[in-house]
Amino acid sequence: MKNQLSEAYNLLIGKLEGWLNAIISNIPNLLLAIVVLFVSYFIAKYVNKYVTKLVSKRVHQNSITNMIGRLSSVVVVLAGLFLALGILNLSKTLTSLLAGAGVAGLAIGLALQGTLSNTFAGIVLSFRKKIQIGHWVETNGFSGEVIDINLKDFTIKEADNNMVVIPNKMILENPLKNYTLTTKMRVFLECGVGYESDLDHVEQLTKQTICNTFDQIDSPDDVEFYFTEYGGSSINYLCRFWIDAENALEKMRSKSKAIIEIKKAYDKENINIPFPIRTLQFDNKLSFDAPQEVENSFSNN
Repeated sequence: MKNQLSEAYNLLIGKLEGWLNAIISNIPNLLLAIVVLFVSYFIAKYVNKYVTKLVSKRVHQNSITNMIGRLSSVVVVLAGLFLALGILNLSKTLTSLLAGAGVAGLAIGLALQGTLSNTFAGIVLSFRKKIQIGHWVETNGFSGEVIDINLKDFTIKEADNNMVVIPNKMILENPLKNYTLTTKMRVFLECGVGYESDLDHVEQLTKQTICNTFDQIDSPDDVEFYFTEYGGSSINYLCRFWIDAENALEKMRSKSKAIIEIKKAYDKENINIPFPIRTLQFDNKLSFDAPQEVENSFSNN
């Protein structure tokens, strides 16, 4: 029994000594591998900036240049990782890992269908000329400026300065309205005037006011004006005109400016913009004197 324990102890000591010798002999390779990883990381950052700057001279779409720069940095990091594994004499292990990656990739692909679909959608969006960083778009119920398009998500900055992050798959599968692609936008303005107003004068005054307010409108005839209905307390109309704008904010500012100027013009001409009025008529006479009999019916207690 003692001999067996002694042999086992000697084997254990021999194994530990062998491992210790292997670790000591491989310390220079380990340090060199760590240095290679760090150097590849910093080189990847420099390559990312350089490639992005170089590609931006030929491709004016920021999303494409950013994606190419990121992919180039990933390639440099992977090259550094393979080199570090080779220094540690783990090339056979790397080959085994690559062989098993095909089988594992199938399982991972099934588990990460949503993530992979967002990645491929991000690549497609990056090459779309009609969707670029800086454009003002509206999609999936959100409207704002495109801040970033990457391999995972699509970032929009709304007018109230909130950031909205939308998965790329939703952007690719749903309609998207791009305000920046058009240099002109139509403003719709609805209002009403009193029944006593001269409607011809209201129409001419409104058109002239809009023409004087916006430089891009050459003539009052370019302003569309239509009376739409006899309202409850006013005759309502719809006014439409075109402005030079590339986003919804400029459209809102123009509409606000038009409302202010129309109100000033109506005040000078004594044109009334009525608000809803409701008249209550009581045909029966109501008595507010309580009957004596009712008063006497209450208890004095």
